[in-house]
Amino acid sequence: MSVLFDVADHVARVTIDRPDRMNAIDTATHRRLGEIWDEVESNPDIRCAVLTGAGDRAFSAGADLKDDTGMSGVDYWKGLSRNGYRGISLRHMSTPVIARVNGLALGGGLEMVLGCDIVIAADTARFALPEAKVGRVPLDGGMLLLPRLIPRNIAVGMMMTGRMVPASEMARYGLVNAVVPFADLDDEVNTWVTDILSAAPLSLRAIKAVARQTASLSVHEAYETGAPELALALRSDDADEGVLAFREKRAPVWRGR
Repeated sequence: MSVLFDVADHVARVTIDRPDRMNAIDTATHRRLGEIWDEVESNPDIRCAVLTGAGDRAFSAGADLKDDTGMSGVDYWKGLSRNGYRGISLRHMSTPVIARVNGLALGGGLEMVLGCDIVIAADTARFALPEAKVGRVPLDGGMLLLPRLIPRNIAVGMMMTGRMVPASEMARYGLVNAVVPFADLDDEVNTWVTDILSAAPLSLRAIKAVARQTASLSVHEAYETGAPELALALRSDDADEGVLAFREKRAPVWRGR
C-alpha cells in the first residue's frame, strides 16, 4: 500500500508511505489518496485528519517524475484536472486537516500543505515549488494559494527560482503554525488534535467553510455571505450543549448534530 490510513478516536491519520521515493505521488498513490479523502468526508465520526509522509526525510516530494504513465506532461496534468486533482487537493475538504510536515514538502507536496488548515513542521522541514525547473507549473494551488497565504513577492520568488525555504522562515511568513524539533513533532501535532477535538465539530466545519468561502471577498461582501454550515452549527444540539456544559462547569459532550 502506498498510503497508510487509520481511524481511531475521531481522528484519521493519513501517511504517504513511499519513503524510498521521498513520498512522491505516482498515479496509484494519487488515486488512493482521493479514495481516502472521500471516505474521510463521508464519515461523520471523523472530526480531524492528520496528513504526513513516512520517515524523516520528506513529507512529499510532489509528483513522481519517474512514474511511467506513458503520458506527456500536458496529458498527465489534464488527467489530474479531470478528477479535480482529487488526491493532492484538499480544497473540497470540510473536515479539519493538520499537515504534519516531517521533511521536504516540494511541488505537489507543498500544494497539499496549502490545502491544510493547520501546519506543524519539524525544524528540519523545507518547502519549495520547483515545477518551473522541469518545465511545468504549480497548477494545484501553488500559483493561486501561495501568493494569498504569504507575501506575494516571496511566493513568486519561490515559484520562479524553485528555492527551498526552511520551516522557520515559512513560519515567519505565516504559513506554518508551529515549528518544533523532529523529536517533538508528534507531541505537538497531538496537542493540536486534542484542542480540535475539544471544540464542537459543526462549529469547526462552519469556521472552515466561512474562512475559505469569503477569503477573496471584501469585508462587506463576506458579511453578506451565509454559508449553510454556519446556520447548521448555530441551530445544532451542540450549540445548546456547549452553553449548558459551560454553566454546569463540565466538559461538553459533542454529538455533531
